[in-house]
Formats: sequence, C-alpha cells, structure tokens
Amino acid sequence: MPHTLFAAPLSLYSGKARAYLDWKGVDYEEVLSTPDVYRDVILPNVGRPVIPVLRTADGAIIQDTTCIIDHFEVHAPGPSVYPETPRQRLAALLIECFGDEWLVIPAMHYRWHYNEEWVYGEFGKVALPGGTPEEQYAAGKARAAPFRGSVPLLGITPETIPAIERSYEALLADLDEHFAAHPFLFGSRPSIGDYGLIGPLYAHLWRDPASREIMGRIAPRVAAWVRRMVDVARPQSGEFLAGDQVPQTLEPILKRMMREQVPHLQTVADTLGQWADANDGAQPPRALGMAPFTIGGAEGKGVEGQRLAFPFSLWMLQRGLDHLASLDGEARAASEAWLREIGGEALVSFRMPVRLEFTDHRLRIAGRN
Repeated sequence: MPHTLFAAPLSLYSGKARAYLDWKGVDYEEVLSTPDVYRDVILPNVGRPVIPVLRTADGAIIQDTTCIIDHFEVHAPGPSVYPETPRQRLAALLIECFGDEWLVIPAMHYRWHYNEEWVYGEFGKVALPGGTPEEQYAAGKARAAPFRGSVPLLGITPETIPAIERSYEALLADLDEHFAAHPFLFGSRPSIGDYGLIGPLYAHLWRDPASREIMGRIAPRVAAWVRRMVDVARPQSGEFLAGDQVPQTLEPILKRMMREQVPHLQTVADTLGQWADANDGAQPPRALGMAPFTIGGAEGKGVEGQRLAFPFSLWMLQRGLDHLASLDGEARAASEAWLREIGGEALVSFRMPVRLEFTDHRLRIAGRN
C-alpha cells in the first residue's frame, strides 16, 4: 500500500509536502481533504482541522510538513535535502523558517486582496467536489470565512499593505537574481530551505492567477523555479555547492529575514517565557495575543504593525538555533561570523526561554532554558 497524503491544491503547506514527496520519489497517493476526510480521518487522528496530514503505509499519522519531510529523510533512501556543511545547513534551516512562518504574510495578502472571488471557487471544489460552480462558490465562501477573517490578525491592514507589497516585490527581485545563477538555493539540489519557500510561493503566490501574473512579470526566474519544484523532472537529483558555500545572492533574502522576522520572534519568545512562568506545565496556545512587527523597509526603516504571536514559529527557528548550538570550534566561529555579516547578531545571542517540542501533533514546552 502506498502512503496517503490528505491535502488540497490551494493549501500552502500541502504544496510544500507534495513537492518534497515528488522529489524524494515517495510512493504515495493524494486524497482531497473533503469534509468527509476531515470527519473520518483528520479530526479523529489529529484533533483539529488541519492539512496536510500523511498516513504512512503502516497506518501512522504524521501532521506538519517539517515532520513529514523528516520522517522520509530517515526512512526513505536517497540523498538528503539537508546540507551537511555548517553554514549551508544553517542558512537552509533559517530560510525554511522564513518561508514557512513569514511569507504567509504576503501569501495571505495577495490571496485575499487580489484573488478573493477566484479563491472562493477553489475552496468550494474541496468543500463540495460534486457541486455546480455556483454551489461550489457558495460553499467555498462559507468555508473560507475564517481564513478571510484572519487577514488583519496576521498584520495585514490598510496601514501595512503598501509595505508588505514593497517587501514582497523586493524579495522577488532578489530571488530572481539568485536563480539567474543557480537552479535552487544551494546548487542543483533542492534543500529544506527551498521547501520552506515553495509553500507560499507556489500555492498562493504562483497558483492564484492574479498573483501568478505579478510573479511572472517581476520575477520570471522565480516562476521557473516554482515549476522546477512542483514538476519534478528527475527525483533525487542534483548536488549542493562545494565548500560550504552560501551564495552571496542569498544575502539580501537572509538580511530581510533578520530585519523583519527575527525581532518579532524575539518578542514572541519573551512573551512565551512570561506565559510559561504564569502557566507552569501547560500546553501553549496557538497564539499569545498580538505582538509588534516591522516590514517593508531597509536598514531598520519600515512600517510597524501588530500581528498574532505564534509560538510555533519559535519551534521552527529553534531548529536552526539547535544546529548552531551543535557546532564547535572553527565551524561555530565561522557560522557566527557569517551570521554577523548578514545582520544576524540577534540570532547569535537569541533568548529562547523555553525548550519546545512538537509531539502527538501538538506544540509543547519541554523545559526551561
């Protein structure tokens, strides 16, 4: 029996998992996450309505794309999407966090402010696969309401939208320059960083029609990279760059992460520490209220806003911090020096008050740091 991926075409994280499974050459079938699938499979096994969910051939349930990828990195043959060298691996883990947890901002903005009417039909195709277009539109509009309603909570407001668009268009230009020299982030093989980017850049920002036009116009090489990622020509092919090289063309992307995402994550970490002090032993909530962020500027200048503080983003960042902490000697010194070169001093001394783990489909506090 093959593995089963419960997913949907319009789902950001489904796009990440699907692209990886195709490159890894995993034998799987994809099942549309209809209401029946949520009722019969996802809710009984995971406890909340979330996709993608993977059921392995032996019946185990895995939720979260990073966990799905890491499962097959251990259990499937073939090359890894994790670079083995210190700086490349650190850069790849950081870009995964940036793509997964930060690019949801432009992904949701462009979906709901440029593609709203079209997306209702896409939601309807999942909610009511056998319905007429009119029935699907109505069903999709009802099902999409919570997603549409979450837009301001993600920091997407009339005040921040111009800055979000500046930031995203600058990111596209930077990535376009990089892909002029390299087919993937670190050479001719996709990395875990590529898979962090592909979720938002494919499922929302390329697949949604108005967003695809913007990407194709501003960054045709990014659009070509998206197609390479989702239409895998040669599974398990390619190599990472030799000599622990992190291309200079990736520095603007990483510097943007250091300016925009990392200060917000430090605020979230401090808030989580305070919450843990007051709720000893409790499982953290999905969000810890609102927290400030700044977007769309250079050299510390940008537009300020407020968005939900997600502890899960800290678990994603913790993966990169754990890798950095595992290094010693020359590798540690070189990695820290490289972080300082890209404006990442805050990561060298990042204050993570608690240890996080993701087990049984839930984020948990494993202890104090």
